[in-house]
Amino acid sequence: MSAIAYEINHAPAYASLILNLPANETVVVEAGAMAAMDSWIDMKSKMKGGLMKGVTRMLGGESLFLSEFTAQGKPGKLYLSPGVPGDICHYQLEDGKGLMVQSSGFIASSTTVNLDSKFQGFKGFFSGESLFLLKTTGSGDLWFSSYGAIIEVPVRGNYVVDTGYIVAFEDTLEYSVEMLGGLSFKGLRTGILGGEGFVCRFSGEGRVWIQSRQVYNLVNFINPFRPVKSN
Repeated sequence: MSAIAYEINHAPAYASLILNLPANETVVVEAGAMAAMDSWIDMKSKMKGGLMKGVTRMLGGESLFLSEFTAQGKPGKLYLSPGVPGDICHYQLEDGKGLMVQSSGFIASSTTVNLDSKFQGFKGFFSGESLFLLKTTGSGDLWFSSYGAIIEVPVRGNYVVDTGYIVAFEDTLEYSVEMLGGLSFKGLRTGILGGEGFVCRFSGEGRVWIQSRQVYNLVNFINPFRPVKSN
């Protein structure tokens, strides 16, 4: 059960999040996500975890800064909006468990949630996605977003997801990135020449959240229509 009462409105196309903060409660929010708030809510921007962790988040597609909002003396409402149109999902973190969230997917969390940009090395590079995933641990409330609707998939055994559609997954799952059709990194050149993409193969038991749209497909669709300067 969520410790902070919340509402998710206009899902899944244009979801927005309303947090009902108890008196003197503080929540951590991605910079720029605040849309509106009661006047007695205090905001402070800071580099969560210090300079190096802040820079690491920035390289991973997150903001260098995070904001802390505190309801001063009495309850208050905080309205949050993600950067792209899509869905919002709530996850209750428990000690000993973690959730991996796609770069730019984080919206807000309790102050008891730890945020760590986890470098994924070649897993991220060869997938064509960001080099970073945000690893969340600790306990408390966590909200994340997607481009498009969010679909929760329970995994028991093996499951395959296109890397561009992954929103989040529980760290109880093992995963590896491979070429579509079962090719490994050893067959990278063959896969590229054949126009094949990358998928993430999960194994174990846990949950995966996928999005119904991929932002790169939208970019590719509108690219031919962009204005081009004539010579």
